[in-house]
Amino acid sequence: MKRVVTIQDISCFGKCSLTAALPVISAMGVETAVIPTAVLSTHTGSGFTGYTFRDLTDDIEPIADHWERLGLKFDTIYTGYLGSRRQIAVMKDFIGRFRREDTLVVVDPVMGDGGRLYAGFDNAFVTEMRSLCALADVILPNQTEAALLLGRDYSNSLTEADTREMLMRLTQLGCHTAVMTGASPDSTRCGAAAYDSREDRFYTSYGEKIDGSFHSTGDIFSSVISGGLTLGMGLQTALDLAVGFTHDCIRATLPIREEQWYSVRFEPCLGRLAQICENFIR
Repeated sequence: MKRVVTIQDISCFGKCSLTAALPVISAMGVETAVIPTAVLSTHTGSGFTGYTFRDLTDDIEPIADHWERLGLKFDTIYTGYLGSRRQIAVMKDFIGRFRREDTLVVVDPVMGDGGRLYAGFDNAFVTEMRSLCALADVILPNQTEAALLLGRDYSNSLTEADTREMLMRLTQLGCHTAVMTGASPDSTRCGAAAYDSREDRFYTSYGEKIDGSFHSTGDIFSSVISGGLTLGMGLQTALDLAVGFTHDCIRATLPIREEQWYSVRFEPCLGRLAQICENFIR
């Protein structure tokens, strides 16, 4: 059985980060180990205020020490939200300790959205995140994070040529594949675009554009991509699966749209995801 370790925060209420990654990747038939980087009472998006936050940086190294003594091995190391430059440094050490020749390293460089950095992050954090992306095989930025990593101004109206140029430059950070979410070829579709520098090949996958803001879609997309690549899917197959599943979750949320601040409703969609992935489990 394939095994992923995903390292990111956990929100006790409001399905995002680990509370999305763990069920989604597990449903794909991949054993999922977790290291929480922080525990929050709720997610930090709109709809919740006054949340609690406990930093768990000091716990990560002892967990890694114990796992190393046990001889644990992982097919994929997948990092998500990291709350500080110190945590990025800890991730670099973890990758150095647990990466084997055939280990896939996936970095979702969670830093911002809508053209802005998330609260608590600054340019020094962006610089450190670039150095983590340099160690990755695959990175999964949204359009804001891609602009930050490249040191360029954010635009929400990228042309196909703009997207391709940015993807190629992102792989020059050190990763061999860059996947950018939020790509939109026209006003009716949105999804993701990717570039594999080893093949010098671009990939795209789009679905219906649904107006509104839906929490945790980025976490769900990244989790499906990570699980799919771990199972040995080709990049186009994993991209199509991730975009399709994310759109399915959004559509499943529409009947309870008044609760969209909570998170997308992925639970009804897990059965079909599991069925699709059965063909890749070996």
